[in-house]
Amino acid sequence: MSEIAPPVAALIEEFAKLPGIGGKTAQRLTFFILRSPTDQARRLAEAIMRVKESIVYCSRCFNFTETDPCPICSNPARDQGVICVVEKPLDVLALEKTGVHKGVYHVLHGALSPMNGIGRKDIRIDELLKRVKSGEVREIILATNPNTEGELTARYIEQDLKREAGVSGLRITTLARGLPTGGDLEYADEGTLSRALEGRREM
Repeated sequence: MSEIAPPVAALIEEFAKLPGIGGKTAQRLTFFILRSPTDQARRLAEAIMRVKESIVYCSRCFNFTETDPCPICSNPARDQGVICVVEKPLDVLALEKTGVHKGVYHVLHGALSPMNGIGRKDIRIDELLKRVKSGEVREIILATNPNTEGELTARYIEQDLKREAGVSGLRITTLARGLPTGGDLEYADEGTLSRALEGRREM
């Protein structure tokens, strides 16, 4: 990119690092920014910095939040005894749109993937066990993605809960398989997610 001005080349390079953004899309985004009014570019830059500076992890569920605990965990109307375990914050948004789940969440921030070097210590399984050991939890809904990594993660957590949590009468369920195998929760429609939550089964 020697023929491109260094600031432009640098912005293309940074856009290309984003998930799902290839070289051509990175170039289009960069030249869109160049053609945009300065105020619009400044608002984008300020929004990015605000997110980085003001958003933290909820100390209970590890979802992204501006206040700790997050609005879901601190809502007295939510059932603290039912925890829905998901892989990523986008899954919380997808499930919340259904309006079916009245409990709280636990965000793992990933799934077990030995092939990619992602193990137990890389996701928030230990923090989930601590929550369960508090004695208030009646049900764990394992809502990991219906793919190889998600299934492996769900089975691993199920075994850990039964072996280490030491909670008698804990119900462990998983989403009903109205969800396509190999898919992601964030892409499922609200009706499918509602049926999956309502039809969850014992592990």
